[in-house]
Parts: sequence; structure tokens; C-alpha cells
Amino acid sequence: MAESTPLRLDTVLQHTGVAEFHPLTGAAPVALPSLRTSTVRFKNLDALEKAQAGKAKGERSVTYGRVGMDTHAALEQVFCELESAQRAFLASSGLGAITLALLAMLDSKDHVLIADCAYGPVRYLDKVVLGRMGIEASYVRARVDALEAQLRPNTRALYVESPGSLLFEMLDIPALAEFARRHKLLLITDNTWGSGYIYRPLDLGADISVVAGTKYVGGHSDLMLGAVMAKDPAIIRRLNDNHYAMGYSVSADDAWLAMRGARTLPLRMRQTAENALRVCEFLAGCKETARIYHPAWPADPGHALWQRDCTGSNGMLSVELKLGPAAARRFVDGLTLFGIGFSWGGFESLVQLVDRQAIACHGYWQASDHAVVRMHIGLESPDDLIADIKNALDLAANHG
Repeated sequence: MAESTPLRLDTVLQHTGVAEFHPLTGAAPVALPSLRTSTVRFKNLDALEKAQAGKAKGERSVTYGRVGMDTHAALEQVFCELESAQRAFLASSGLGAITLALLAMLDSKDHVLIADCAYGPVRYLDKVVLGRMGIEASYVRARVDALEAQLRPNTRALYVESPGSLLFEMLDIPALAEFARRHKLLLITDNTWGSGYIYRPLDLGADISVVAGTKYVGGHSDLMLGAVMAKDPAIIRRLNDNHYAMGYSVSADDAWLAMRGARTLPLRMRQTAENALRVCEFLAGCKETARIYHPAWPADPGHALWQRDCTGSNGMLSVELKLGPAAARRFVDGLTLFGIGFSWGGFESLVQLVDRQAIACHGYWQASDHAVVRMHIGLESPDDLIADIKNALDLAANHG
């Protein structure tokens, strides 16, 4: 008998975590309901003891509501499908997921190398928590030669984000994975940009992938969520133990919303990627544009890595504009279709005027007096967004 062709990810996302048919009526809702509970009750002691035994072995066995029941389990499976992982652990935010990954895998007096382009709040986590616990961190350009120079006898992990925060520096994950294996380090990757759909660090050699489900998985700017994924049984066991010990919990309603978002993830991500390239084409022709940061843009330095390692793109881009501080503020304030905010990945377009101090520590940044503006291009008509950007550029230039 010929083997069946594996289903493509777009199809898998529509058929993972659906409700089972009722054994008596043979009917079922299309969407799995939000199953809320704090207390789990058991039919008898044998059932309870079976669940406890599974939990002791590191299995996903529920004895209390904190871990969540069917809705949570379905979302965990969605993340596993997205990331090509064996287990997924949910957290209340992206930063919560980062915290789980680092605290689960590092011990006091360990040293971790952190890519200098990683999400800014990681530095605050280091300052407030990791350092207080005796975990040392060094921030380094995520290139093998630079990392080699910062190795210490107690270095245990390499934490990166690809593409990097704010400027979208593409990292060579296979090369970093080989470096990590050679030095017996764990490679932990923030994959919120790709969210498993267009980028799979675990398949490229990373040990742990972290995703803020707040962004593209949720997709509607109405929930906070994080997830940590892994393949290796020893890593999974350590994540599982720490996830339980640290009391992580996510509401069933947020898990349900994320499940809903995952159904349309392929469509939304493809469309925002298409819209972003249209905006890049417009910006490339503007006299105010000094540089565009977007890996799918052919002129981006990371374009070849993007072509090799990714299967698509999204709506994120940054643009360096030949505007002074006052003109840059007029530009951002002049946009009418872009909300001003720090998040991204939702249906709407957003803009952020990047603080130069936030990118001064990025080795990828070529310091200049130009303004850097980060945009998330949403699902609006790209023609309308381009007209809005053009009008705002005119307002920035023509202020009396």
C-alpha cells in the first residue's frame, strides 16, 4: 500500500484541536469550546493515580486546573505542529515564556551568551532576576567569531532572536547551532517573528524555540500568550518540571482565542507579507529613505539567509529616514491609519519611533543621525497605507 502524502501545514492548522463527536449523538461543534476549570475531579482513585503516575513520568497528565484541560492541550498541539516540536508549554506572555526557558535551563553561576539584537526586555530580566540569581550574561553580536571570543568555562547557553528585534537582522541559525553543539551549549531562539509558520528554528538545529503567541498566532491584538517548544526528552522534562514549579497558568479563554487565531494564521501572514513588500517598494523610491530593514526585501543584507531558511515573511519592517528628531515626530504623528504602539502581529497597522538607545547596542546598527521607524503593516489596503505614509512624509517636510 502506498504511503499517504503528509498534510501541508495550512491543512494541519485547520484540523488540529477540533472537537470530538459526542459518543451518543454523533454531533460536535466545529470549534473546541473554551473549557474552564480550577478543579479536576476523577471518576475513581484508579483514574487519579493513573494521572499522577503519568505526571511523575513527565507526561501531560492533568490533576489540577492550572495546567489546563482540552482547550490548552489543543493549543499546545498547534504550537507543536507549527514548530515541529514534541512538547509545548504555555505561558502568560512572550516574556513569561522567555523567563521559563532561561530559568529552566540555567543554574546559579552559569553564564549565558545573548545576541545583542534580542528583545529589549531580556536585558531587564537579566538585570532584575538573572543577575540576582547569580546567572551571568554577555551580550554579543550573534556571529560565531564574536561568540567564540566571549566563551567562558561556565557558559551553558546561547540565547538569540532571529530576525533580531527592531532591525530584523537575520541570523545564521544552522551555523549558531553547530557552534552551540561544539561547545555543549543549549541554543534557545526567540521565534516570534516566524511563529513556526514561516521559520522553524528547531528544524535548523536550535534546542528550544520561544514564541509570543500575543503576536501572529493570536492575530487580533486581544490576548497575551507565550509558548516554549522543544524536541529533546531531557529538555522537555526540565521545562515541564519548571513550568509546574513556577505556577504558570493561562486562561482557557485566551487559549481559545489563540486557537481561533491559528486557523487564519496562514492567510494573515501571507497577506501582511505581501502588503509589507508593497510598502517597501514605495519607500525605496522616497528621497527621505536611507535604508529599509526587511529580510524579504532583496536589498536587505540578510536576504540570502531569509531565502535559505524561511518559507515566507510577514508585515514587519523598519525604515531609516533622513529626518531629524522633530520631523520624525511629525511623520509618526501624521500617520492616520497606523496606531502608535509597541506590539505587532495583529490585523492592524502599527508604528513605533525607535529610540536610538535601544539599537545603539546592536552591532548590526550603523549609527547615524537618521530616524528609525518600525512599522507593522496590517491587513488594510496597501494603497491606502502608502497614501497615508506619503501624506505623513509631506507633513514632516513641509512644517513651517
